[in-house]
Amino acid sequence: MIVAIIGTGTMGPSIAQVFSQCEKVDKVLLCKGRITSKKTGYEEIKKSFDRLIGRKKIDEEYAEECLNRIEFGDLDIAKQADLVIEAIAEELEVKKQVFSKLDKICDDGTIFATNTSSIPIIDLDEGLTRPIIGMHFFNPAPVMKLVEIITSDRIPQNIIDEVFDITRWIGKTPIEVKEAPGFVVNRVLIPMINEAIGIYSEGVASMEDIDVAMKLGANHPMGPLELGDLIGLDVVLSILNVMLKETGDSRYLPQPLLKRMVRENKLGRKTGEGFYKY
Repeated sequence: MIVAIIGTGTMGPSIAQVFSQCEKVDKVLLCKGRITSKKTGYEEIKKSFDRLIGRKKIDEEYAEECLNRIEFGDLDIAKQADLVIEAIAEELEVKKQVFSKLDKICDDGTIFATNTSSIPIIDLDEGLTRPIIGMHFFNPAPVMKLVEIITSDRIPQNIIDEVFDITRWIGKTPIEVKEAPGFVVNRVLIPMINEAIGIYSEGVASMEDIDVAMKLGANHPMGPLELGDLIGLDVVLSILNVMLKETGDSRYLPQPLLKRMVRENKLGRKTGEGFYKY
């Protein structure tokens, strides 16, 4: 099987790394979502493998074998793929443009999937010759075991079954989620992060104490503000905006502090500063 991952930002390279370590995958194609992008994703994957080598989780020979299984390039190389997973920014029109191009160059039997964390999948496949299924991975993809499989009535059962099988091949646990704003994890998680931001902005508790409270009081491995920094505060804001638009429910109204931090490009780990400095 040949798998194409579209997007060389945060999630694309880590999903490509996961597939490169699967023996049933012959080749992984990591494609830029935008021609103007300067990132190929190679450096991110190489650093991740180097960390695993340093921790003696894998050896150099295995890392090289996995890297050699990955081809880096523009969107055009995705025409070889049996499965395409889009993992670009959470912008509906940009995603639709990418899928429109893919629809023209890929074989009729190629499965289209999206890693969107909140956008309704039925909005993405409008005008295409095939449906899009959701394969929502979590960051960091090589570590996190869950993949939400987002389905709708437009997706044939054989495609759902095949995607479940593929997800198990790569060592992940799939769960089926019917089309709904925020799916399962983000519907629970993102409002919690937003509420933690509100608690901090009101001066109820410090950032550190909010995170300690949830780690020790609720047995969470990370506090909500730490987690927001890991996810990316721009992604948190984008998910909230989609959920607010889809439901009209005020509980998804983004905190003013969150919006201000995104405007100031304090997005978390990927920019070196969010609620914490990195």
